[in-house]
Amino acid sequence: MSLPKIWLSSPHMGTQEQVFVQSAFDTNWIAPLGPHVDGFEADLCAFTGAKHAAALSSGTAALHLGLILLDVKAGDLVLCQSMTFSASANPIVYQGATPVFIDSEPDTWNMDPIALETAIKDCIAKGKKPKAIIPVHLYGMPAKMNEILHIARTYEIPVLEDAAEALGSTYHGIPCGTLGDLGVLSFNGNKIITTSSGGALIGNDAATIQQARFLSTQARDQAPHYQHSHIGYNYRMSNVLAGIGRGQMVVLPERVAQRRSNYERYLAVLGNITGIQFVPEPDGFYSNRWLTTILVDPALTGGITRETIRLKLEEHNIESRPLWKPMHLQPVFADCPFYGDGTAARLFEQGLCLPSGSNLVDADFSRIFEVLTQILSS
Repeated sequence: MSLPKIWLSSPHMGTQEQVFVQSAFDTNWIAPLGPHVDGFEADLCAFTGAKHAAALSSGTAALHLGLILLDVKAGDLVLCQSMTFSASANPIVYQGATPVFIDSEPDTWNMDPIALETAIKDCIAKGKKPKAIIPVHLYGMPAKMNEILHIARTYEIPVLEDAAEALGSTYHGIPCGTLGDLGVLSFNGNKIITTSSGGALIGNDAATIQQARFLSTQARDQAPHYQHSHIGYNYRMSNVLAGIGRGQMVVLPERVAQRRSNYERYLAVLGNITGIQFVPEPDGFYSNRWLTTILVDPALTGGITRETIRLKLEEHNIESRPLWKPMHLQPVFADCPFYGDGTAARLFEQGLCLPSGSNLVDADFSRIFEVLTQILSS
């Protein structure tokens, strides 16, 4: 009989989600919008400190609307972190714009401010100033936002902050998602909290977030009939899913603590093994540790690679995953500009995401560590 699957990051329900969802059924608020959407948006604002939030169908939808609201159009350039999930870059192409990919720096694995400024100067020298910057807080680790924001202000380029993986992370005490001009959150099934699917666009300008709500509900004008003066999108969150989100917000601080505890457990077991490297928090950085990640250097591990470890875990029905393959190495973006020294590519070659769900139990860790120590001590 095979052992039960240990997932990389599975949904973790609390006790309140069903209460909110049941109230949606009891009141017949099953259609999109409703009191739970309003309540979830208020909960997000209370937690992050953002003044306004629009609950949407996905983080991708939030990124797309953010680009629209920043006036990104066909032919424009958008600077995007290369090491990220494709959802950070795809909406750029939705708008007919061109992604300009920026390499990682080795401290946080996020957007390299030096490469960012080099790219901006080069784009301007070629006659086209970029319209937006999309940094990503990878795996919950905040990017070097002081440097990125300084560059953005110097060249007067707005920042669309991708905090899809970083709800609960802070940068010098400021919640991730509230540092840029607009922030993006994700509540996909594998995130630190989930609404099954869903996302949010957050910000401090009321008119901007209200316009996001308008566009996300098919841009229907105020009229007794269906009238449209703008192209709209079916991007709004349903009242049922927002009910799940409200229940998840109740346990969010606990989920952050559980994810950070996972990191500490891995660090205690693997931290002193030659060739295994973790990404520590720089001063002032606080990561939700959505996923615990390691680098595996085969030159120091006797030839053991991240694939050695991944495949052995897979044999034992334990899910792990390589780091995000950088966007500039993806076939679909092969013709897009890239600025950097290859750091993201090196991280991808050596990086592995370990099982990190907040619902992992001691027996799960015993299985995981048994496999890891067997490989790394052989």
